Amino acid sequence: MTALSPTRAPARVPAHVPARVPARTRPVRRAGRWLVRLLLALGALVSLVPFLWMAIAATHSTSELFRSPPPFLPGGRLLDNLVRLQDTIGFGRVLLNSLGIAVVHTALSSLLSAMCGYGLAKYRFRGRGLLLGAVLATMMIPFQVLLVPLFQMMASVGWIDSYQAVILPFLANSFGILLMRQGFVDFPDELLESARVDGSGELRTFYQVVLPCVRPQLGALVIFTFMGQWNSFIWPLLMLNSEDKYTVPVALNTLTGLTRVDYSGLMLGSLLATLPLLVLFLLFQRQFVAGLLGGAVKG
Repeated sequence: MTALSPTRAPARVPAHVPARVPARTRPVRRAGRWLVRLLLALGALVSLVPFLWMAIAATHSTSELFRSPPPFLPGGRLLDNLVRLQDTIGFGRVLLNSLGIAVVHTALSSLLSAMCGYGLAKYRFRGRGLLLGAVLATMMIPFQVLLVPLFQMMASVGWIDSYQAVILPFLANSFGILLMRQGFVDFPDELLESARVDGSGELRTFYQVVLPCVRPQLGALVIFTFMGQWNSFIWPLLMLNSEDKYTVPVALNTLTGLTRVDYSGLMLGSLLATLPLLVLFLLFQRQFVAGLLGGAVKG
């Protein structure tokens, strides 16, 4: 009798091995990727067109901007526009005003939001859910509703035409509190207990142990807060009466008159006003992207 050879089971393909793409479909996929890249490049170009036009218009006079056809290349009036902008509104002074207000407001608001978010995430106390709901509810209140009562409060304490009236009322940012709370929720409680056992106080634990671990959320909050304060127009317009205390948006608004608008000055001032935002984003872009995506994926 001949020995029967054992039957071999068919080889199984591991589940993690991707299926081989047929050769005939590879050109189609490659063409699809190039099409997506082309569409992204066109979208980026379209989004840059207003910025490029602003940069070109800043180098021409207002009369040259209304020629037919309009100029598509830089002109030679950049220095003249810069001198006129400085003589008209004192652009260097208002730029420093905006920078100082935005930096102070961003630092205080980010710190306050981080502390409030940490308390709501890691402390157990009665009424915590109710307090969190109240923070969420404040996000649904329109900004215009707050203008009159806030103006009356600032007038009652004599803060009209002062920098603190621009900085202090909006330090408690509900968006920032919720953003930081989400960053603190996933922080391990065991590390907090270890720090407390080692004798670390609450403030030291917060600043040296917890806060460095939420740098992505903090970087995103810094960018959002700085941009919001830098571009703020209505509230500084109501609070500031002296021209030497104007911020950039308020000062640029004075270039718009009833009969004449200095478009070249507006374009140059707007161009210069975007530079601090670009520098800030370049410094915190990694934290900004990580902070936005931090709550999307669970580790």
